[in-house]
Amino acid sequence: MTVVVTVNVEGRYRGFLASAMLEIAPGVYTSPQMTSGIRGRIWDTLTRWHHELGQGSIIMTWRDPSAVGQQQIRTLGEAPKEIVDADGVYLVKYR
Repeated sequence: MTVVVTVNVEGRYRGFLASAMLEIAPGVYTSPQMTSGIRGRIWDTLTRWHHELGQGSIIMTWRDPSAVGQQQIRTLGEAPKEIVDADGVYLVKYR
């Protein structure tokens, strides 16, 4: 499952993400079986636009069996985050 959350971004993001994912709430997009290749291309586009426009924030998260907590996180416009294991409880740590 891939999830993208956008906050305070231009309308172009909404149209682009809605073309590849289901918008389940305003600014929240999901895709149950997105391949890593498609996820990478979407992230590249979001990154390019964010550098050009410089407004708002975007978070992408997806299942990754090789990662701590079996989940990865990428951010734009926010402090970087990582998932850490604190005695069996998974927490989000701001870097």
